[in-house]
Order: sequence, then C-alpha cells, then structure tokens
Amino acid sequence: MQIRDLPYPDPGVADARSGPRFLLWLGRNQLGGQLKSLSWGLLHFCGVAGLPLGVGRAVQAVVDRSGSGLALSGVLIVLCGVAITLGDTMLHRTAVTNWITAAARVQQLLARKTAELGSALTRRVAAGEVVAVSTGDVEKIGWFVEAVSRFAAAAITVVLVCVGLVFYEPAIGVVVAVGVPVLALAVLPLLPRATRRADIQREKAGRATELASDTVAGLRVLRGIGGEELFLGRYRQASQEVRRAAVRSARMWSLISAIQVLLPGLLLIAVVWYGAGLVRDGRIGVGELVTAFSAVTLLMYPLRHFEEIAMAYSFSRPSAKRAARVLSLERTSYERERGGLDGAALPTGDLYDPATGMLAPAGLLTAVVCGDPDAAGLLAERLGGHAAEEEQSSSVLLGGVALDDLPLDSARASVLVQDKDPVLLSGTLEELLDVPASGEVSADEALTAAQCQDVLDALAQASPEDEADPMRTRITERGRSLSGGQRQRLALARSLVTDPEVLVLDEPTSAVDSHTEARIAEGVKKLRAGRTTVVFASSPLLLDRADRVVFVHDGEVTAVGAHRELLHTDAEYRAVVTRETEDEQLSQLAELEALEEIEESA
Repeated sequence: MQIRDLPYPDPGVADARSGPRFLLWLGRNQLGGQLKSLSWGLLHFCGVAGLPLGVGRAVQAVVDRSGSGLALSGVLIVLCGVAITLGDTMLHRTAVTNWITAAARVQQLLARKTAELGSALTRRVAAGEVVAVSTGDVEKIGWFVEAVSRFAAAAITVVLVCVGLVFYEPAIGVVVAVGVPVLALAVLPLLPRATRRADIQREKAGRATELASDTVAGLRVLRGIGGEELFLGRYRQASQEVRRAAVRSARMWSLISAIQVLLPGLLLIAVVWYGAGLVRDGRIGVGELVTAFSAVTLLMYPLRHFEEIAMAYSFSRPSAKRAARVLSLERTSYERERGGLDGAALPTGDLYDPATGMLAPAGLLTAVVCGDPDAAGLLAERLGGHAAEEEQSSSVLLGGVALDDLPLDSARASVLVQDKDPVLLSGTLEELLDVPASGEVSADEALTAAQCQDVLDALAQASPEDEADPMRTRITERGRSLSGGQRQRLALARSLVTDPEVLVLDEPTSAVDSHTEARIAEGVKKLRAGRTTVVFASSPLLLDRADRVVFVHDGEVTAVGAHRELLHTDAEYRAVVTRETEDEQLSQLAELEALEEIEESA
C-alpha cells in the first residue's frame, strides 16, 4: 500500500482483544511495508558498518605503503557511502509510508466504528477520549509500527558486526561481542518503571483532553450559569497534573539516555585500552585497531534504535489499548447473540418498543412525553437501534422486524434519530444538506418546513458581495457562528431532507420561540404526511398537533391519547406538560373533588 492509494478499500477487522494484540494485528497487515523498510534499513546500516573496515584497511595500506590496497579501500568507502545514501533515503521513504498507512488504517477503523455506533459511542466512551484516540493516539501507534522495521534492521546489523569482529580480530571481537549485549540490555530493568510513568502521563493527558473537549462543547451553557471559572480551575489542575507526570516520565527517560551514552563510552575506552596493548605487543596491526575502534564507535548509531523502540512501545501501548477499547464496542449486546438478516428489504409498518410498550403507528405523527429528559434521550436512541450496551431487553421492532436483525445500512436507512444536540459539520449549507436521501424531499421544502428563512437571510448577508447565495455560504465548525435556534432548525432541515421511513426527533424545537415552534410543527406534519414521525417533546404547541400522544413514566407507557384529552384525564401527564408543582396539583385535585361533591349534592 502506497500513500497515493489511500484510503484502504477495506481496513480489515481489527483484533481488539487488547492493546498488544491490536499492535500485532496492525504489524501483520503492514508486513509488506515492514519487509521493504527492513531491506533498505539493512542496506543503510551495513553501509555504516562497512565504513570502519574501509578506513582500517586504508590506514593499514598507508602503513604498508601499498597503493593498490589504498585504492581498494577507497572503492570500498565509496560503495559504503552509496549504500548509506541510497539506504537512508529509501528507509526514510518506506518508514514514513508505514507510519502514514498504519495511522490511516487506524483512523479508518475508528471512523467506521463511529459511524456504526452513532451517538451511542459518546455514551459509552467520553467524547474527549474519542478525540484523543483519533489524533494523538493514532500518531503514537503509527510511530511504533514505523520504528519496528528500523529496530529490526539495527538489531541484525549489530549482530553481524559483532560476529564479523570476532572473525576479523578475535582478541578484540570477543570484548565487543560481550560488551554490546550488555549495552543493549542494561536499560531493561528501568523500562517497566519508565513505561508505568509514561502510562500515567498518557492517562492524565487523556483526562485533560476529555475535560477540555467537554468544556469547549458546553462553553455557551457555562457562560450562562457563570461556571467558566470553575471549569477553568479544574482544567488548570488537570494540566498541572499532566505537567508533573510528564516531568517524572522525562526524568526516567533521560536516565535511560544517560546510561546509553555512559556505557558505550566505557566500552569504547576499554576497546582502545586493550587494543593499544595488543598493538604494542605486535599481536594486531594499527589498521585492525582502527577498524575495531571505528566499528564500536559507529555501533552507537544502531544501538540508539533500541532506546527508540522501547520508548515507542511504552507510548503506543496505552494508545493501542484505548483504540482497542473503542474498536471492541458493538452496536448492541443483543446483536452479538442473534444472527442478522442478510439481503432483507427495508421493513415498513408500526414502530414498537417492547421494553416500554411505546407504539408509533405507521404514517402518523406520534409525540412522546417523558418526565425524565435523560430517559427520553435513551428511549430515542433505543428507537434508532442504539440501545445502551448494558441493556439486555429485546430490540425495537419496525413492522415486526427487529432493528438489531437488520444490516446496519438498512437499519440506518429505515430509522433516523436526531438527538437533542445535533452536530453541524463545517462547510457550506449546500454540503450540509447533501446527505443520503430518498429524493422525495427537496432542500427548499425541508428548509421551509423547518422555518429557516431568517437563517438563509443571515447566511446571504455573510456571503461574498458578488455571490449572495446562502447555499454556498460556509458554516463554521458545529455552527458556532449561528444561534442555538438557528443550528437546531438547520439540523431539522437536514433530517427532513433525508426522508427516512421513520424519523425520530428529540426536542427539535427546544431553542426556538413559541411562534416559530408552532409553524415548525405545522410544517413538519405537512411534509411528513404518510410517513412515521416520532417527536420527543413536552411543548403543548407540538403535542396539540400530534396525531397521537404517548406518556412514558418510570420506563413504561402509562397513557395514550390526544393531548387535550390527557390534560383532563391524567394528572401526572398534566404535571409534566404544564410544569405544575405538587402543591398546585393537590389544589387542583381538591377543586375537582369539591366540584364532584357539589354535583352529587345537586
């Protein structure tokens, strides 16, 4: 796989049982690139290792006054230089390719899992953690995958040099062969502690990222309640914890680096001291000593990759663990226990939730009232097939077919859920409304039904003077340049354009005024005529225009009927919709009892 061939047609199915298993799976899928990088790395490091032999032979040729020997040494040095240049260039090219392609594969896997889980993902994993996995963790994982082949090439080169020195000059070669493994393994006792400190640092950094992401997402609310300073203080504390953890981790890695400098220096001194005695005794020549000295000096270069691979693994392991945790999530626990329906046509009919008894008849506008807003959000997610992982109840049925038995694409095409906080991606309004749709509803019809005329006027004013087209005006990320009501109406228009068989709306008009809300209710009902629509709301304006109102209390349907009928017959429903206090309810009950007594006496 080359960078120009990205993205992958199919990134594969990851082994997400643990972080190390995920890294191993990723390495196996990058095997071709790893072998290329290993080959070029061997060429590069062997060129580096060949330089001492050329230099030593050149020195010996000068001592022996041999012109031919000097010429051969020059040719050998030139060949080593070519090998170093070519190998280093191609090693860098293939290593970076491995890094980018591995990171791209992880990002595609995460994107696919995000699309599969939908908004249920942020209920199981904090939004900040998802951001951390998709950005910094992907880079750490790519770094480790890229470093593996360079480390393998360096390790093979070190072994070859040690073996070569043993055969070339046994007296010094034995010293080097014994000393180099000691250098490579000397830091092993420190690695577990360094890894633990790196894990703590990454964990604290992840929590700080989560806090920052959640704070930014709720900044408008924080400003409204005056909670900015409180969350700023929390983030400042989390940031300081990250700094302290990073300093502790850096101290350990600096100690490892110092040992990697000290021990090779001691080995070099030992080789020179011992070799000088051998030259003085006439047991080896000056060129042989120069060769051994140069070989030990240049071995420090590939030995650095031992420290790098240890650092890369210590940083990538917790990153891989977080990525594996996200990738191991499933749509529902119910789906893992039952087989899916392959190739089935999109179901139609009534939408029914066995857990609560909520029924939305086909072709009608059904309003659902819940006393608990959190319960309403969970029920809305259930209706879209995104039940919480801990829920073990039966799947929602559409036309008698379980949503969990449908292929994911079919379930998404059948039921669309717009939650109470929809996200607007950056781009033009035309791009925002360019979503998979039936083609039966145009963008103009959807915008009209969602009462977006003032939004279009505002976007037209913000567009360039030579092109006052609101459809081509760019919307900032998450629509932050718009008000809450404007964002809500554009999200509603996007959902209406999709025109699914069943549309579930969770508080779609909570941020608009009552006049606009009434017009939106009429527009949605008219546009969705003949289609199944479920609206979670407690606004009388919306409820009065619904064909059917379902009241859910304590996780069960307790009342069904028209809005005005339920106001008179169900006290709990009336309390939720009119927001009456307990004293007001008792007062009304007392009045009703008094009226009944008067009627009986009369």
